[in-house]
Amino acid sequence: FWRAQAQTTLKTSLSRKLNTNVAKNVMLFLGDGMGITTITAARILKGQLQNQLGEETVMTMDTFPHVGLVKVYTVDFQIPDSAATATAYLCGVKTNLNVVGMSAAAKNGVCRTEKGNEVTSILQWAKDAGKSVGIVTTTRVQHATPAGAYAHSCSRKWYSDADMPAAAKRDGCRDIAAQLINNTDIDVIIGGGRKYMTPKGTADPEYPADASANGNRQDQRNLIEEWISQKKGKSRSTHGCFRLRQLLIIHPSYTVFFSPALFEPVDMRFEVERDPLMDPSIIETTEKAIRILQKNPKGFFLLVEGGRIDQGHHASRASMALHEAVALDNAVARALEMTKEDETLTVVTADHSHSLSFNGYPFRGNSILGKSPLFGLDMLPYTTLMYGNGPGHKITNNKRPDIRNVDTKSKDYVQQAAVPLDSETHGGEDVAVLARGPMAHLFQGVNEQSYLAHAMAYAACIGDNQQHCASTTTPTNNNAARARSSAPISPLISALPVLLGALLSLLLY
Repeated sequence: FWRAQAQTTLKTSLSRKLNTNVAKNVMLFLGDGMGITTITAARILKGQLQNQLGEETVMTMDTFPHVGLVKVYTVDFQIPDSAATATAYLCGVKTNLNVVGMSAAAKNGVCRTEKGNEVTSILQWAKDAGKSVGIVTTTRVQHATPAGAYAHSCSRKWYSDADMPAAAKRDGCRDIAAQLINNTDIDVIIGGGRKYMTPKGTADPEYPADASANGNRQDQRNLIEEWISQKKGKSRSTHGCFRLRQLLIIHPSYTVFFSPALFEPVDMRFEVERDPLMDPSIIETTEKAIRILQKNPKGFFLLVEGGRIDQGHHASRASMALHEAVALDNAVARALEMTKEDETLTVVTADHSHSLSFNGYPFRGNSILGKSPLFGLDMLPYTTLMYGNGPGHKITNNKRPDIRNVDTKSKDYVQQAAVPLDSETHGGEDVAVLARGPMAHLFQGVNEQSYLAHAMAYAACIGDNQQHCASTTTPTNNNAARARSSAPISPLISALPVLLGALLSLLLY
């Protein structure tokens, strides 16, 4: 069995041809906190949800032919946060912890270091090239990952002006929500974060009796109305779409710009807790974004973030985190169904990992959320998924909790941890990057995280590095090789036979 399987895989690998087309479209799927341990555990969970053993499951991202590793440290810290990492993989520049859209010359929380140190993102490069651009997230749209695509802030925590110190406002720094509608002309924005967009005290349309959901802007601006006014005549107004049915009735055929679809005051609901009649899944939001963006004949750039993977881990609720990762993989599958591989570069990666460990000696097919068959030296069981630190550290009378009669598969179960913390921390090991489509072979080996933005831009012929692009016209579906200069470029050495053949064909023609 294993030999036959290996031979089939070998034949597939040997028959694979490099796709050297120009990427008309670029889709970046970012699993926030989706380290390699999370990918492995999510793979098993996805299979077990389908009544399989789990370990042998093949996720959609597992089918991507090109895989590499990415180093995630920041300029000033060994272990990163999501703002510095977003700046790396979106803007192509490593920076300091908690800083977003700025070079490392900007210091965390120091407003006066912002001016002149802003760096633009691949979303802006794509927009400048005439492509449509979009952001889909399961967190608030002002959160670190989406903010890396459009904002420039020395503090990722300045979601609205209410979150900024007086000195920062006095020195002219702008909150991230305000930058969302002013910095870049984004065609599609879907996520959470309503409260940062409306004046202080504004009742939330979905939770009017919940004071914590009220708008909190001190400058009394209504950024949703401002955004709609900016796009007047260009788009169908959704007036702050906040229900699933509102999202579904938006027809892509006559929608050019999609006003912010903000489904929650802060972050979207966890996948296992959302109301399917009210709250859209990441599959539905991804599909809607693609349908709108793909109308542009020049193509599109789309950032899709599974942001609550990270938040599940911070709470040490492994079940929540893994279900979010499975949902992201399902969104990847839907996106691939809607696009063509010969013209669409699809990249899946993470910004960082977590302190999650997959340990013990569980039998094959054991629930990934279950317990190891072996007990510890204290004669107490433990789960196969645990954390190095976090809120799950509970010692009573010098003993761990006895979980023999505890349902560790529950979405609310908090995994045990070695070190007590209110919130579990990130991990610092390399994360995976998986790619398919045009120039996907650039995503291999071990690279700095800042390399990813440049590789995506190179594949799409956008940004500053376009010397290799003889034409920005995307190829036809016959996988004709893109025309490039003859200057030696190390990532393309393995593709030289294909490229030279294409050049010869052009010259003869």
